[in-house]
Amino acid sequence: MDQRSIVVVESSPRKAGNSSLLARRLIEGAGSAGARVEEFALRGLKVGPCIACDSCRRPGARGCVVPDDMQAIYAAIRAAEAVVLASPVYWFSVNAQLKALIDRLYAFGAEKYAALAGKRFAAILVFGDRDIYESGGINAVRSVEDMCRFLGAARPEFLYGSADKAGEIAGNAELMARAYELGKRLASE
Repeated sequence: MDQRSIVVVESSPRKAGNSSLLARRLIEGAGSAGARVEEFALRGLKVGPCIACDSCRRPGARGCVVPDDMQAIYAAIRAAEAVVLASPVYWFSVNAQLKALIDRLYAFGAEKYAALAGKRFAAILVFGDRDIYESGGINAVRSVEDMCRFLGAARPEFLYGSADKAGEIAGNAELMARAYELGKRLASE
């Protein structure tokens, strides 16, 4: 069996943020199943917003022209079998760092999103309220589902939970185990 490639994008501004901790646990699970995982922590990268120049849509275009760290992420996403997006829920959806990355996927449109069609996606979401509805996390779920549907990607898988303080999620053994299992599943299915 070929080694699967998984890209994990962490968007928490905190290194020990709850969504980052779940993402790292997923990476451990994927690694245990033999996957090759490439991780991008947006907090240490420069990924600007889409500037709506449409250069990526011109005949002969070779993708986005914005010279930032998104160029490496494009290449990794293109090569991966699965993409995991990890975000805290801020103001009822994914945070701004992840939203900028999602907006930049527009550059794949020059090829009618063929590089993303059928690709597996998963999302890790952590919110501070008691459930996904009161927290607004359901809006993040819907955004990722809509994105995948538009791209022709597979229906995304979700892992989400509640934690208020940085690092608190590490005490949720059941959710940490589910993150590990999701990583294994992405690596083997």
